[in-house]
Amino acid sequence: MNDFFGMSKTDDEGDWLSVSDLMAGLMVIFLFIAVVFIRPLQEQNNELELQKEQLEEQKRQLEEQKQSIAQIALTWQDTETKIFDKLVEEFKTDLPLWNAEIEKETLLIRFNAPEVLFSEGQSNIRAKFREILSDFFPRYVEVLSEFRPAIEEIRIEGHTSSEWSSASPEQAYYNNMALSQARTREVLSFALTLPDVAEERDWLQSLLTANGLSSSRLVLDEFGLEDPSLSRRVEFRVRTKARSEIVKILEEVQ
Repeated sequence: MNDFFGMSKTDDEGDWLSVSDLMAGLMVIFLFIAVVFIRPLQEQNNELELQKEQLEEQKRQLEEQKQSIAQIALTWQDTETKIFDKLVEEFKTDLPLWNAEIEKETLLIRFNAPEVLFSEGQSNIRAKFREILSDFFPRYVEVLSEFRPAIEEIRIEGHTSSEWSSASPEQAYYNNMALSQARTREVLSFALTLPDVAEERDWLQSLLTANGLSSSRLVLDEFGLEDPSLSRRVEFRVRTKARSEIVKILEEVQ
C-alpha cells in the first residue's frame, strides 16, 4: 500500500530503522571517544589526588620534624646553659689569674697568654702552663662528667698567628699548622697523664681530640688587622650531641 507521496510503509519503516542504526552507531562512537578522553582525565585526577595526599603527608612529617628539632634545640640549649653556668661557677675566680675567658655560645675556655703557654716556635709546654693545666683540667673534667650523656666531643684547639720568620705566607701557614698540631698533642698528652683524671681516662679517650688549626682563625683588632699575640692561644671546647640528634631526625624523614 502506497501513501500520499507514493512511498510504501515498508520503505518508510526501513528508512527509520537506518536512522536508528546510524544514531546507535554515533552513540557508540561518542561513547568510545568519551572513554578515550575521560579515562586519561580520570587517571590524571587520581594521580593528582595521590600527589595531594603525598604532599599532605610530607607536610605533616615536616611539621613533626620542625617540632622535634625545636624541642631538641630547647632541650640542648637548656643543657648547654647548665654546662656554661657550672663552668663559670667553678672557674670564675681563676680565669682572670690565668688570663683566660669563657664563651657561652661555644662552651669554649680560651687561654690567651702566649708567653705562658709555649716557647716561641716550640711545642714544649712551659712550666707555668703545666701548673695551670694541672689545676684546671681535673676540675674541668669533674664539671663535664656531670653531663656525660650530653657530651659528644671535648676539643683541644691550638691556634697561631700568621707569622713565621723568613717564610712565604703559604709556607708560614703549613709551618704553623704543624706547630699548632704538635702543641695540642702535647697538651692532650699532659692532661691525660694527670693522676687526678686517672679514673676518667677511658671516658676522656673516647671524647678528647687534639686539633691544630694554624692561623685559620686569627683574632683581629678593632681595625680588622691581625692581633698576633691574641691569635696565639689554646682553647678547650665542648660539643654536645644536639647537632647529631638533629641530623638523625633529618635522616629519618628522607
